[in-house]
Amino acid sequence: MAPVLEKQLPGAAGSGDNNNEDEEGQNLWSSILSEVSTRSSSKLPSGKNILVFGEDGSGKTTLMAKLQGAEHNKKGRGLEYLYLNVHDEDRDDLSRCNVWILDGDLYHKGLLKFAVTAKSLPDCLAVFVADMSRPWTIMESLQKWASVLRDHVDKLKISPEDMREMEKRMVKAFQEYTEPEDAIPSSPRRAPTSGEDEAIVLPLGDNVLTHNLGIPVLIVCTKCDAVSVLEKEHDFREEHFDFIQSYIRRFCLQYGAGLIYTSVKEEKNLDLLYKYIVHKMYDFQFVTPALVVEKDAVFIPSGWDNEKKIGILHENLTTIRPEDPFEDFVTKPPVRKLVHDKEINAEDEQVFLMKQQSLLAKQPATPTRGATESPGRTTSGSPRPAGRAGQPTITSSPMAAVKKPDPNMKAGAANEGVLANFFNSLLSKKTGAPGSPGSGAVGAGVQGSAKKTGQKPGLTDVQAELDRMTRKQDSMVSANNIPQTENEA
Repeated sequence: MAPVLEKQLPGAAGSGDNNNEDEEGQNLWSSILSEVSTRSSSKLPSGKNILVFGEDGSGKTTLMAKLQGAEHNKKGRGLEYLYLNVHDEDRDDLSRCNVWILDGDLYHKGLLKFAVTAKSLPDCLAVFVADMSRPWTIMESLQKWASVLRDHVDKLKISPEDMREMEKRMVKAFQEYTEPEDAIPSSPRRAPTSGEDEAIVLPLGDNVLTHNLGIPVLIVCTKCDAVSVLEKEHDFREEHFDFIQSYIRRFCLQYGAGLIYTSVKEEKNLDLLYKYIVHKMYDFQFVTPALVVEKDAVFIPSGWDNEKKIGILHENLTTIRPEDPFEDFVTKPPVRKLVHDKEINAEDEQVFLMKQQSLLAKQPATPTRGATESPGRTTSGSPRPAGRAGQPTITSSPMAAVKKPDPNMKAGAANEGVLANFFNSLLSKKTGAPGSPGSGAVGAGVQGSAKKTGQKPGLTDVQAELDRMTRKQDSMVSANNIPQTENEA
């Protein structure tokens, strides 16, 4: 029997070792399956949606493309689609967040049915974009797009029980907001799941979450770099920006929304906006407190604000009350017509002179002594170029000596003669050559040149007026016993 026992002992020992190995294998597989199950439950959820609303030109597409990391300015129509890559470095997990951008035209609001359904609504975040470069449109825009989203949610076939659960979730998130810790992680990390410890919650104010949409809401003011432009060009003051911020923050309280001022041009608060979005949608840790010091870089997380904190802004209002209508104080500035926007081309000199000539020709002739005697004195009104001061004027007219101002002649008469000669010289430029050097009838030469250019002769009245002025000079010269240069000629 001993040998048999000897044989059985090793066998018994071997079976015990196999059992231990089997147990270790089972434990190993159990641990692997448990880890996989834990990881699958803690993976980033898919199917999250960001709904972006705003006016045309408010910069909503540029803003979301910047968060995506794209450097393009492609803008579509209707309902645009983008996506954000969300990375969890702790678990080396990657997920996509859908971004739906609705067109600024209300005509396209029906396209929301492709982005938001009754099933996907609990996984949505609403972003209302306001244009700070046009602050007079902010409140009207926010009210309009909030109403569009509310109407769409009401049309969805969601049971009242589910809707109440979503609304309670928003109230709880608002009440349980606490100031974040000072430690700032280098990258977004998911917050550890807390137990069932219930924090002390405060009751909501009178104007808080009165318009509960059942989903998180975020107000993004774009183009905040335009604050300095508003101050310089449109005379905006600190009081204006405090009043605008007060109205926006009171709107945020009604919807339980967060508020952030951004600038794509200066890349201000863009990283903060991304972190806050993934915090609200994927429960990442968020450690940035509220920022209310700089008027162009405001950040107010949902749950932080209340009526008392908004009242601090009202202390700076001196010329207006907080209850005054928004449109009465933040008005659209008048459009200033800039001169350099439209180039003004000067009219050609000869065209201008020909127009004046035609106008003079249409005027009725005034019966004057010079007009009745003008046929015999046509040479006195001959056009000729005005010479420079100090230089002799070469002319073929026999009245050249008469046109030369005499030192004994009165200054007024001399000035009239100079003006007459200057005007005649302008009329003669490029419109027709004056008479030939030997011709005595210069008026005929002018009429000839006018015929060549296809214009009617209309210098009769002009010549009559010039003759009258010349005869006036002649009478003054004869009164002073000055020799007549015509006789000498």
